[in-house]
Amino acid sequence: MKRGNLSRRGFMQRSLAAMAAAGVPAWFARELFESSLLRAAAEEKKPAANDKVRMGSIGNGSPQSRGRAIAGEARKFKEVEYVAVCDVDKSHRERAARELGGDVKQFEDFRELLDRKDIDAVTIAVPDHWHALVYIEALKKGKHVYGEKPLSLTIGEGRAIADAAKKYGKTFQTGSQQRTEFGGKFRLVAEIARSGRLGKIQTIETRIGANPTSPSVPKAPVPDGLNWDFWLGPTPKVDYADLKQSGKEYTRCHYEFRWWYEYSGGKMTDWGAHHNDIAQWSLGMDDSGPVAVEVEKADPPSKEPNSYNCHPNFKVVLTYANGVKLIVTSGGENGIKINGEDGKWVFASRGKIDASDKKILEEPLPAKDRLYYQAGAPVPSHMGNFLECMKSGKPTVCTAEIGHRSATVCHLGNIAIRSGKKLKWDPKAEKFDDAELNKWLIREFRAPWKLEV
Repeated sequence: MKRGNLSRRGFMQRSLAAMAAAGVPAWFARELFESSLLRAAAEEKKPAANDKVRMGSIGNGSPQSRGRAIAGEARKFKEVEYVAVCDVDKSHRERAARELGGDVKQFEDFRELLDRKDIDAVTIAVPDHWHALVYIEALKKGKHVYGEKPLSLTIGEGRAIADAAKKYGKTFQTGSQQRTEFGGKFRLVAEIARSGRLGKIQTIETRIGANPTSPSVPKAPVPDGLNWDFWLGPTPKVDYADLKQSGKEYTRCHYEFRWWYEYSGGKMTDWGAHHNDIAQWSLGMDDSGPVAVEVEKADPPSKEPNSYNCHPNFKVVLTYANGVKLIVTSGGENGIKINGEDGKWVFASRGKIDASDKKILEEPLPAKDRLYYQAGAPVPSHMGNFLECMKSGKPTVCTAEIGHRSATVCHLGNIAIRSGKKLKWDPKAEKFDDAELNKWLIREFRAPWKLEV
């Protein structure tokens, strides 16, 4: 046997052993391994000259940046060339330009980057309060968009993004990569749920973790190179705030913006956008959503002035028209548990998959119950699916519409928590039966910013 074959066999054995340790059934693990080989072979092929994709990165450069991660994923493909980067923090865009290499131009204003006619597509990972404006502007300028989750800050903004993607006809991938990655574990539980193997689905639990708390965060000097007013954009003008205490940094800005309702939605839209997306997928609800929402528990946020204002612990129950209840909670092991009849269940996290009875996992699923898997063809990565759909014109695995519907589930949860009301929701009209609650669907933009599709 040639050395290459021995190496390949050893790699296969190690890969299958690792997947088995995570609970992945043998038949599915073999599929994944074969798919990875097919995908690697496809990615090794030298792209034709007209297949080159010139890209820009908007929101990139911090050590924790999702923009940095998704640009790294895109650069694994030989046809991709990054030519521009944008960030309102000078240190971030300079770091991103160094990491991307080559003749990468730097911009502070995303509109200037999008004005470049030579850019085909953009990867965008700006804070949530900027998603709608940047995504829509990119679509208007004729760019294909890979946009980070959650799709939007509000339900109304999500609808505007989805409508813009349809209007301008460009490829859009929402960065809900649990549909394609993490060893296919989330795809497998969705396939099992949809196959009927669990019987009628009774409840789905999405366990997303508690929101962090902070002391009062004082006004602080704006760091050199950060355009704070531009960072705030359409949100109310407030002072920059930052506090370093006991080895931690509390701030309104980079990464920590997630724990302020002005800019994001806490764990509900952070982890919730991932696990609630899988719940929607498992129920076949990519184009719909729940009809009622109520809160069983919601600990109040800190009363300290200028502190993180997302509710620390919570339990929200969303009910679908078919009677299934989606329980979104800050407690329990992070992941998604799907409960069917007679005590049957499946559970998936990024690290493992499990079931009430191993037979639920071990028996291969028939072709009719598979989600975009085809024997002899590689299951694409999330970025690979985006690039393929740019060429083919086919919908991505997580379009703007799907991303909007999944984010809506999260926003409904937060509206219930913040309003203290039981909600009745019409997923077709995308309205509440309460005029006051409908005011939560969109927020006022600070001038001169406007939401225009």
